[in-house]
Amino acid sequence: MAERPEGYGYTAEVRGKIDSKYDKQTATDAMSFIRHHVPTFPEFEASGKNVHENLKDGRVLCQLINALEPGSVKKINESKMAFKQMENIGNFLDAIGKYGVPKSDACQTVDLYENQNIASVVGTLCALGRKAQSKGKHGFGPKESEKNVRTFTDEQLREGQNVIGLQMGSNKGASQAGQNFGKSRAIMD
Repeated sequence: MAERPEGYGYTAEVRGKIDSKYDKQTATDAMSFIRHHVPTFPEFEASGKNVHENLKDGRVLCQLINALEPGSVKKINESKMAFKQMENIGNFLDAIGKYGVPKSDACQTVDLYENQNIASVVGTLCALGRKAQSKGKHGFGPKESEKNVRTFTDEQLREGQNVIGLQMGSNKGASQAGQNFGKSRAIMD
C-alpha cells in the first residue's frame, strides 16, 4: 500500500472539523483557571500544542481537582511511562465525575494523551470551572442553572385540567372541501 501523509482525504476533513472547534480564548481562560488553583502551573500561550504538552502527563489535572476537592486523587503518578500518565488522566476524569461534572461533559483519556481532541479537553475544564463556581469556589464560564421546584395544591391541579391548552386549538368547522394540493391527475381515454 502506498505511503500517504497523515491527514489525507476524509481523515483530513475530520481533523479539520475537530480543530475548528478549538477556541483560543476559552483555552486561555481554562489555563488561567488552572493557574489560580495550581500556582506552580506555568504561564504559556494557549495553543492546542502547548495545552497538550503541559497537560499530557495528567499531574496538573490531578493537582487541580485536589485543590478543588482535597483528597480526590489519592496518588499522583510522577512516572514518565505512558500508562502511568494515562492513569493520572483517568483518575482526574473519575474525580471530576464524583465532583459533579456530568459524564457527557468529560473528555476521554486519548483526547488529551494522544492529542486527538484538545477542544474536548478544554470543554471538560470549562465544565469543571462551572461546577466549581456553583460550589462557591473560583471558576469561570456561565453560571450553572439551579433547580426551580414548584409545588401545587390539589385544587390548583384540578383547575388546570379544565383549561384547554392552546396547542389543542380549534378547527372551527373546517373541512377539506375546496383543497387542492399539487397538479390534478389527468385521466386520458
